[in-house]
Amino acid sequence: MWLILTLVVFFLCRWIATKIHSPLANPLLMSIVILIAILMLLGVPFDTYYADNIYISDLLAPAVVALAFPLYEQLPQIRANWRIIMLACTVGSIMSMMTAGIIAVLMGTNITLIASLMAKSITTPIAMEVSKNLGGEPSIAAIVVVLVGLFGAIMGYPIFKMLNITHPIAKGLTMGSVSHALGTATCAEREPKDAAFSSLALVMCGVITSILAPIFFGIIVWLHHFIVN
Repeated sequence: MWLILTLVVFFLCRWIATKIHSPLANPLLMSIVILIAILMLLGVPFDTYYADNIYISDLLAPAVVALAFPLYEQLPQIRANWRIIMLACTVGSIMSMMTAGIIAVLMGTNITLIASLMAKSITTPIAMEVSKNLGGEPSIAAIVVVLVGLFGAIMGYPIFKMLNITHPIAKGLTMGSVSHALGTATCAEREPKDAAFSSLALVMCGVITSILAPIFFGIIVWLHHFIVN
């Protein structure tokens, strides 16, 4: 029952998105709002809802693998621009971790929550594992990842338009570095070249963050103790 409802709501929201050309008319965002409202209205526990939708959840891994196809199509451009791609993904990963950590420290956040925020800009499965290894809460990490991804999926292209950013490498690397899978899905709907570089950034930032997160988390912990004490 809940699986059918999820599919009906999602495809309805996709249809609405084709009629309403607005960044806020994002199918995923509208689906989340509608489904949460229905579950709260009917008093349905999340575990009951999730049990019926576990098959959709299991599709996350093959969906990420499928992003390799546009990546393969743009392989010559990737080879020609590998230096700037490496630099952009490395800087993007570091800045994502440091800005989240520093802002959290300045707001007086505890260490557990900071650890949960450090991997906010990489895809959910990796973010949950990184958060767990740092001593954070994987469930909080997952929520933050979705929120960040939604923000990028909604606001990414309007920001590109406002700043007159048109190059597919610039758009793709930005979306993949900041908004991971949700940003990449938005790129795939708009421009395959953007999606290719976004999927590349998604993978590379996941790897880079996994390697560097313990180092930069240590810096953030030291800063937290310095400021608090």
